[in-house]
Amino acid sequence: MGRRGFVIGLVVSLLVAACGAPTTPSPDLYRQKLAWSDCGDGFQCAELAVPLDYARPGADRLSISVIRLPATGDRLGSLVINPGGPGGSGIEYGRAARLVVSPEVRARFDVVGFDPRGVGESSPVDCLSDERLDAFLALDATPDTTAEVAALEKGSREFARGCQAASARLLPHLGTTNAARDLDILRAALGDDRLTYLGKSYGTSLGAHYADLFPRRVRALVLDGGIDPALTRVRLNEGQAKGFSDAFRAYAEDCVAAPDCLLRSRTVDGAVAELAEVLRRTDRRPLRGGGRQVTEALATLGALTPLYDRRSWPLLSDALHAAANGDGDLLLRSADRLVGRAEDGTYTNQTEANMAVNCVDSPYPRTTAGFAKAAEETERKVPGFGAFIMWSSLPCAFWPAPPTTPARPLRASGAPPILVVGTTRDPATPYGWARALAGQLESGVLVSFDGDGHTAYLNGSTCVDGLVDAYLLTGRAPREDTRCPAIE
Repeated sequence: MGRRGFVIGLVVSLLVAACGAPTTPSPDLYRQKLAWSDCGDGFQCAELAVPLDYARPGADRLSISVIRLPATGDRLGSLVINPGGPGGSGIEYGRAARLVVSPEVRARFDVVGFDPRGVGESSPVDCLSDERLDAFLALDATPDTTAEVAALEKGSREFARGCQAASARLLPHLGTTNAARDLDILRAALGDDRLTYLGKSYGTSLGAHYADLFPRRVRALVLDGGIDPALTRVRLNEGQAKGFSDAFRAYAEDCVAAPDCLLRSRTVDGAVAELAEVLRRTDRRPLRGGGRQVTEALATLGALTPLYDRRSWPLLSDALHAAANGDGDLLLRSADRLVGRAEDGTYTNQTEANMAVNCVDSPYPRTTAGFAKAAEETERKVPGFGAFIMWSSLPCAFWPAPPTTPARPLRASGAPPILVVGTTRDPATPYGWARALAGQLESGVLVSFDGDGHTAYLNGSTCVDGLVDAYLLTGRAPREDTRCPAIE
């Protein structure tokens, strides 16, 4: 985190000792057997008991929802998967196991998904009503006036107060370190001596923290779309803004080269300016769409969403073309997908859990003025998305639970080889993060994919798929860092 000096270093060491070192839970938690029951389409479901507070492991407990798709062949063990977020539902991801894990791996492993603490079906954190969440997400997240800053601060304070009112007992215990400890209890309950794991995006942070806490309980970890654990939250926001900016330029380069591109401009810089103009006009006057006002914030979310998947680039062209003509419906639908809003106006708890975990993991600025300074600096470095992504974390300035996971390199000393996968133009987890994570882990091995979109496994690269599958099945990683070519 760029900290200097003995005193500050001592504070970090004490925080790590207090929050990062596992306390041994009650032995019965490690001896528990999962009571599986049929939950449709070949899946089985169960509940896992974990401590609410690992400093008091014999006291209150949480229930973690688990799902598995049994192996189709000669079983080797369990493969635990996590889709990221934080806030992404591992239960829903588990139900998609036939799409997110290859048939070869599914033949040998039970594929197991779980909702981490605070997410989905696992003691979900709650903060705002659906109507108030609509209002919060529509707030101007690139405030240009003192009135707009005040409105964003008011909404952010309301978000934090709502979480405290509805989930005060849970909030201090939602950090990634505790979720990693839950993962070890799950490993034991599954009957596996060592963990086999596939984590994407934020799931790489969960996996890396697990390996650092329990290095000798690792069998094989695939960390796809790696996050650099040594970066502060401000630097992570800055890196993500740069990732989305680079991804938009890659999309624009592809579009303007095509004869049927719907963008008016025929250059990449022109396309960037075209997006900026759409957002500026939306800031002045919201677009119409689906009976709701499409504000600049919602339009920005709608433009970011298709960058996660190259196959969605044509949808971005359609959405920007429509928005240029005053119709924000496609951008609104895209934004709703990103934040977990259904057509009937109800939300999953993805957005609330995402904020809650990020706010409690490591420090953000603690004042609106601090966020304003960070947003200004990030926008100067990354024009277009910098201020928006920084301001979007403003509730963390008022969060009622303190951060518990200081930014620091993770070594996982003594772990077997850990496979880290990075996509060169990944918008949400920039390639440099994966490279840094692989370098920090003592046994990290990097697989680099020359491609677009968020994460790489089963996203079109037979090179990546083959390396990941071979590693999961055998536990043997490539001897050296490997580069997979672009998809032809």
